[in-house]
Amino acid sequence: MTPEDQEETQPLLGPPGGSAPLSHRVFLAAFAAALGPLSFGFALGYSSPAIPSLRRAASPALRLDDAAASWFGAIVTLGAAAGGVLGGWLVDRAGRKLSLLLCTVPFVVGFAVITAAQDVWMLLGGRLLTGLACGIASLVAPVYISEISYPSVRGLLGSCVQLMVVIGILLAYLAGWVLEWRWLAVLGCVPASFMMLLMCYMPETPRFLLTRQRRQEATAAMQFLWGSEQVWEEPPVGAEHQGFHLAQLRHPGIYKPFIIGISLMAFQQLSGINAVMFYAETIFEEAKFKDSSLASVIVGVIQVLFTAMAALIMDRAGRRLLLTLSGVVMVFSTSAFGAYFKLTQGGPSNSSHVDLLTPLSLESASTSVGLAWLAVGSMCLFIAGGAQAPRSLLACLRLLHLQCPLHFVLCPGNQRKDFGANHSPF
Repeated sequence: MTPEDQEETQPLLGPPGGSAPLSHRVFLAAFAAALGPLSFGFALGYSSPAIPSLRRAASPALRLDDAAASWFGAIVTLGAAAGGVLGGWLVDRAGRKLSLLLCTVPFVVGFAVITAAQDVWMLLGGRLLTGLACGIASLVAPVYISEISYPSVRGLLGSCVQLMVVIGILLAYLAGWVLEWRWLAVLGCVPASFMMLLMCYMPETPRFLLTRQRRQEATAAMQFLWGSEQVWEEPPVGAEHQGFHLAQLRHPGIYKPFIIGISLMAFQQLSGINAVMFYAETIFEEAKFKDSSLASVIVGVIQVLFTAMAALIMDRAGRRLLLTLSGVVMVFSTSAFGAYFKLTQGGPSNSSHVDLLTPLSLESASTSVGLAWLAVGSMCLFIAGGAQAPRSLLACLRLLHLQCPLHFVLCPGNQRKDFGANHSPF
């Protein structure tokens, strides 16, 4: 066993004798924190059903043209970028619990602004606020879950973060099938409000309390979460304040994994996975689908299934294999979808009259049915490949965590075992 493997097996905070915790309240606390990633996913998926609904808005002041629709989907990423920076500052100064509580405010206010919107600027402002909350939640929630979990369940709970994001996207697609944009925004307030109520009763992470020399509160938090009163080992003094310096990039052991990791992140984003999430229903409408909402729901279901599958097989199949397979699948699927657009372009008998629920035998004379499923199939393959990439990618970036001090920047809270759980699409 290598020194890194030995370090991997050491818990963040654990009983010296290795005895099993007695309480299962840690699962309730993890669920409360995971409502942040759920709200995050809902905010990402909200634009897909909302844009077609807003294009049909009765009020001209709210009706989105092509440029406004593009901004409505994309502006959430600007808020998320700012939220990531703000979350990094909050998580070590305000604490993990308070940071999660604070991120519920822009979630609720953002969706409330969208609900009450009277013009396009209010819609964009609400999306910007929800994006800010997304950036904070995507950083803080994995840290909180990692630091409250005992070693035997840390991997399981860490995997739930990414899964909750894609479930949130699917929830937005499903709700958008039956709700207009205002009521869909009202629904977006629910997970964040529920999270705010639950987190009020959850403790701060023991590790953060110990780094602030609040040992009595840390012991009470451990007893609440794990049901144990044993003596626990404190983290090294100053561990929370170790940082990254540009001079460290001179060392090959640092700059090589850094360049590889950042490049993989960039290429994964440039593949267009976020564009599909933001504009799924619009894409299928442009492809002349009668059931664009249903097609989007199918895509969301595929994403949830393959995200769960990737979490289960990642340690066995390996990160490199999954990333390679993801790239091949995404290239093939986007090529097939492009071929679909080419084949149906200008055709009098395309999929504009195809109902995806219609049995193939009833429309055997029409080639449009096959082409319709070519489009849905290629998008499902694209999402399946994209679902494997983020988790495998961030697990691959564990090179940074093990080899250089960057892990204090990229993986706050010393998340040893579950670095791969800290995912953000941005």
